[in-house]
Amino acid sequence: MVPAVNPPAGPSRRHELAGLVGPIQDALAASNAAREVALPACRQVIRASGSSIRAVHRLEPERAADLADEAETALRRAQDVLEPFPAIVHAGFLHDAEKEYVEARTVAALIGGGPLPGPAELRVEGTAWMRGIAEAASELRRHLLDRLRDGDLARGEELLAVMDDVYDALVVVDWPDAITSGLRRTLDALRAVLERTRGDVTTTVLQTRLQRALGADQP
Repeated sequence: MVPAVNPPAGPSRRHELAGLVGPIQDALAASNAAREVALPACRQVIRASGSSIRAVHRLEPERAADLADEAETALRRAQDVLEPFPAIVHAGFLHDAEKEYVEARTVAALIGGGPLPGPAELRVEGTAWMRGIAEAASELRRHLLDRLRDGDLARGEELLAVMDDVYDALVVVDWPDAITSGLRRTLDALRAVLERTRGDVTTTVLQTRLQRALGADQP
């Protein structure tokens, strides 16, 4: 019978493992602390951006600008705290906040006729900018319908042309959704909104022409 061979005695691995796990724990704690700051900041961005867009529709440009500035302050706070943690940056919630902020700024520019701020000026990722301006174009439908109800057909047609321009500029970006963060789905939604809006404008044009024709026939 072969006698059992006991493994040679050696130092415990406990302290070695603790030394390896400890820095990872510290890094995870720092990541979590950054996330806890960034999440409420991103929620604030989304709330302020939505309120800014509603102010644009209510024809309150100064109020809209103030709210967009509030959204920007919160966004910068989230971006700064997450900068050392790229894994959290790409978790999704910062992208959504950037997208909503872009939408607020570009809705104001598209409706107000000012120059469009690009991704570098807004300090956002390119994919967030594209999705934000696509959603801004969809948001123009509400403003367009308000103008049609006011009888401003020319303005309605002008806004429809802007929506077309945004869609045409973005539809050529033909990359997988994993790269564009879901731009294709956003453009599909814009196309549906665009076709409904085109139908509304066309109906209003035909009704206006008919009313004018009937009015011309009156003695």
